[in-house]
Amino acid sequence: MEALICRKLGDPTLPIADSSSPIALSTTHPIPVLSSPTSVRVRVRATSLNYANYLQILGKYQEKPPLPFIPGSDYSGVVDAVGDAVTLFKVGDKVCSFASLGSFAEFIVADENDLFLVPDGCDLVAAGALPVAFGTSHVALVHRAQLKPGQVLLILGAAGGVGLSAVQIGKVCGAVVVAVARGVEKLQFLQSIGVDLVVDSSKENVVESVKRFLKARNLKGVDALYDPVGGKLTKDCMKLLNWGANILVIGFASGEVPIIPANIALVKNWTVHGLYWGSYKIHQPYVLNDSLKELLSWLAKGLISIQISHTHSLSEANLAFTALKERKALGKVMIVMENSSARSRL
Repeated sequence: MEALICRKLGDPTLPIADSSSPIALSTTHPIPVLSSPTSVRVRVRATSLNYANYLQILGKYQEKPPLPFIPGSDYSGVVDAVGDAVTLFKVGDKVCSFASLGSFAEFIVADENDLFLVPDGCDLVAAGALPVAFGTSHVALVHRAQLKPGQVLLILGAAGGVGLSAVQIGKVCGAVVVAVARGVEKLQFLQSIGVDLVVDSSKENVVESVKRFLKARNLKGVDALYDPVGGKLTKDCMKLLNWGANILVIGFASGEVPIIPANIALVKNWTVHGLYWGSYKIHQPYVLNDSLKELLSWLAKGLISIQISHTHSLSEANLAFTALKERKALGKVMIVMENSSARSRL
């Protein structure tokens, strides 16, 4: 089978054919076998790129698997084979899931309890982008922050994969959504999906723009800060937070880890949530299961939709990582199998 192999740590945006690239495309990698009676083998249709995948290949992620490894986390596909004791799925079923590694390949094996049936009418490629990005935002906003109708949600990096998922989940929850992004195209798209305020951080003073909006709406402040960016912007936006606000630490795309002053958090009764979504698989797997089931029902009902910005084949994985690294994506970047002509849409 075809599989993307990380042979060494380094920059995955380098051309795959280049000997200096950390990733290589294998066309003869063994097809994984069923490892237990409850195992299911899935022929992967699509797998999404997340910033964590990029950091992992660079060697900068908190989890560092031994080399060589097949990267990749969330995916969708069709059941290809089932173990003797499998009762939940049959060959031909459309499913999605996530893994710690291994989805950048034509086949992947998972236990039946880790798979989710994709509802009829849902696009299978789009379902491959659902688990990590939307799962992160759903657990953060619904489970941790318990976002309520009328509360103000401020989202940094709102045009990226997790950012756009937070925007949509915030709207489903009935929140007033304030989105921060960069660039005309991204701002126009955010406005088109009903964001209450869009701020261009490359041209505007974010704090002042949000303050004017809050005053015009007679709102006291921000109730939840969703932050996959970090850096100075995080520190500045703390000036906007209400008493009792929730700070959701999602990641540090800026490369800078912000300092959250404990003395101010004490005085203002802030709650700081560190959100390492993948660790729920170990500590509270039922939270992830309930979250993804609700998200799939929302997808089937049209309450949320998945914006796919770029699609590439496995052999073009470096181009996909480039779109992620250079922040060209408006939504999700996908690797799509069985489609050698897949190309970037932008």
